[in-house]
Amino acid sequence: MHIPPNWGIFGTLIVSFLVFWFIFSRIFFRPFLDLLTKREQRFKDLSERTEKLIKDAKAADEQHQQRIDAVRREAYANREAQRRQAEAEANAMLESAKADARATLDRASARIEDELRRAEQQLDEMGKNLATELAERVLGRPLNGASH
Repeated sequence: MHIPPNWGIFGTLIVSFLVFWFIFSRIFFRPFLDLLTKREQRFKDLSERTEKLIKDAKAADEQHQQRIDAVRREAYANREAQRRQAEAEANAMLESAKADARATLDRASARIEDELRRAEQQLDEMGKNLATELAERVLGRPLNGASH
């Protein structure tokens, strides 16, 4: 037995599908994709800033190392005349430069970790708010226990 297709119903289904797709695209899909794009851009920006901070920390470490090398050369040049005094000064400067380098690296690392933590918290909060808002829009009513 062959049932002929009902082209009127088929056409109505196609038109309904296209109308709903357009509406859902405007209300849900496009804002959600925009949010994901912004989130991805934030991660990219944080990554770039992190890389820059790491490069800056390495440059500071190299600068401190250059200072240490200069102090060492000076100490070796004056070695014959003031051997013991120059060695003590060089060691003090070396420790100071190392402490400065460590402090600079620690501060950069702490800043990076703090920024990443704050970004993660913001993204978590945005995700929760978006999920709640989408759920409320889909359900057409406020969720129980939802906080705004």
